[in-house]
Amino acid sequence: MKESVVELREISPHIVQEDRLHKNTFSKELISGLISVFESIRNNKSIKVVILTGYDSYFSSGGTQEELLTLQAGNMKFTDIGIFSLALECQVPVIAAMQGHGIGGGFVMGLFCDFVILSRESVYTTNFMKYGFTPGMGATYILPRKLGFSLANEMLMNATRYRGEELKNRGVPFPVVPRKDVLATALQLASGLAEKPRDSLIILKDHLVSSLRKDLPAIIEQEVIMHQKTFQLTEVKEKITELFGH
Repeated sequence: MKESVVELREISPHIVQEDRLHKNTFSKELISGLISVFESIRNNKSIKVVILTGYDSYFSSGGTQEELLTLQAGNMKFTDIGIFSLALECQVPVIAAMQGHGIGGGFVMGLFCDFVILSRESVYTTNFMKYGFTPGMGATYILPRKLGFSLANEMLMNATRYRGEELKNRGVPFPVVPRKDVLATALQLASGLAEKPRDSLIILKDHLVSSLRKDLPAIIEQEVIMHQKTFQLTEVKEKITELFGH
């Protein structure tokens, strides 16, 4: 068997850390690894907190060029990937320790976590419109919810890249710390959460995210409809081919 690109480690009682490798693009290996790990978390009744982090200077780079071209050809929908809401559906609190770059769907996936910690040095962007197609993966809902309408509108429409330090200056409601301190900050937060009864954490999270879980399916349906229209534009295939990775 190939070694999994997702590693689940218990770093202290009741706290697990999930690491992802290879720039964390949404490869088949990463997708299957994430689904498997969150299933393990669901079945482990001792876990109270999950820390989702990346590797080196990357948190997650989102979709691969192959996936984007498959979406453009109409042979797949982003809902087939099925990982963007794993943290939202997880019973226990999930902390996104975004020590590295969060690109496109990778940044969106982090925002679906219950807590977000950003790195001053890293780049964060929802770059869907850079390639000419409208955002997916629930981005049009979670960005306004987590960042506020004005900044979310700017990020989604203009597909601009932002350093964590710049987002801090723009008033994002998350801790923004040096990259070397992101995991330590996450661990401190996780330790405080782990002191609480697991059932109480689950009940409170269920209440706090209930409206998000309820509203998301309709948003996803609308995003899929927009994709069906925008992925057909001739410029999109050209941009995916020419600009990917720039």
